[in-house]
Amino acid sequence: MEVQIQHLRYFAAVAEHRHFTRAAASLGVAQPTLSRQVHTLETDLGAELFHREHGTVTLTPAGEVLLPIARRILADADTARREVNELVGLRRGRVRLGATPSLAAALVPPVLRRFRAAYPGIELHIEQSGSHDLVRHLTGGELDLALIIVPEQGTDPAVQAETILRESLVVVSARDEPFTAPVHIADLRDRPLVMFRAGYDLRDATLDACHRAGFEPNFVVEGGEMDTVLGFVEAELGIALVPGMVLTGRPRLRATPLAPPGIRRTVALAHRRESPLSHAAAALRETLLGHVAEAELPAGVDRDPGVAGAR
Repeated sequence: MEVQIQHLRYFAAVAEHRHFTRAAASLGVAQPTLSRQVHTLETDLGAELFHREHGTVTLTPAGEVLLPIARRILADADTARREVNELVGLRRGRVRLGATPSLAAALVPPVLRRFRAAYPGIELHIEQSGSHDLVRHLTGGELDLALIIVPEQGTDPAVQAETILRESLVVVSARDEPFTAPVHIADLRDRPLVMFRAGYDLRDATLDACHRAGFEPNFVVEGGEMDTVLGFVEAELGIALVPGMVLTGRPRLRATPLAPPGIRRTVALAHRRESPLSHAAAALRETLLGHVAEAELPAGVDRDPGVAGAR
């Protein structure tokens, strides 16, 4: 005798609905197919499982004995399937991570190196954009996780954002550019600035700071990405406001801190609030939090106290 899981699933559905047609509809199969499978099970067991009289379906004594056993077997099978899927999910799969350009350049590479070493079979898809666009892509299901800058008014309620870092902006200039620390925003009034393209959080932060100081900034070049803007500064075309963490490995640049209160930004790891993370995305989150908790952070960057507890 060979009892198949599918036979037990059909039997349990009929026992629950006490109706063959409704049971077939709940399983998404044709009613004749379900009836044949139940009949095959009864033949294999050598006993009728249902009384079928005038459209009424009830369990026979054999059916009453089989039902709790069938439910346990089906539950164990579902548990086994989930556990295997979890294991396979960390061997194969895909994670879509978004990050602002500054975070993509400074924070993401060591995290991905660590993640790749632990989960070499998982595909990684990275998107660089401003926080506003990243949040939109999260809510639209185009990203699993995103490293964003949290605006003062908070982020979209459909997104859950956990704070991981707080960073200070610095004035970046060519190595020989004379600056006396600390720099007041008003000191930038007559300085040529190189500026990021529209949609960058750093562009908005710079414009807001200058406007609060009562002047319109002088953009000599604008429209660049992070590497391009830093290249323009190295070429002595102007200065820029950037996070200090992006200057690692750029000896031709110097960072000068801003006078208090300066400009502070909150970095968060975000995902859709109502959608559980896939196993692969959850593993990437753990990897990122682990890196942030253990890494030696540059000056002006502080980890959030809750990072270690969030792991």
